[in-house]
Amino acid sequence: MPAKKKPAAAAPSESAELSLIRKLAEILNDTGLSEIELDHKGAKVRVSKTLHAAPMVHVAAPAHHAPSSPTPHSHAATAAPVAAVEMAGTPLKSPMVGTAYLSPSPEAPAFAAIGSMVKQGQTLLIIEAMKTMNQIAAPKSGKLVQVMVENAQPVEFGEVLMVIE
Repeated sequence: MPAKKKPAAAAPSESAELSLIRKLAEILNDTGLSEIELDHKGAKVRVSKTLHAAPMVHVAAPAHHAPSSPTPHSHAATAAPVAAVEMAGTPLKSPMVGTAYLSPSPEAPAFAAIGSMVKQGQTLLIIEAMKTMNQIAAPKSGKLVQVMVENAQPVEFGEVLMVIE
């Protein structure tokens, strides 16, 4: 019967911590979560990632009218697509359902104000979903021209939150 191999010597604590962080990051990617916090051996470990809004796609929807009496022109009128309403600038859409917060805490100032210049990747608001605070970043650099939500307002997936020019 072959002898059992001895377990490899324990790696230095720094590499064990790095391994734990890597495992937590893998869990973030696998589950779609944006943040994990763990109390491990008396030390708190928090791993988070910044979410970016999904790109916006404009689709024109056809108008649907049911005329009471068909006319030669009624089919042509209903077949024409309704023009999509275009916004000036790039919309920042909610990547999830939750509650939007415009500042990091109730007493703190807002992350960004209308008219301020923002940088791509800069946190513009937080969406709380399932007791997890998800930082929502600017999809591009530019001027914040519209804020479509109020602080502590519930938001839906795909809802336009802000507009950046």
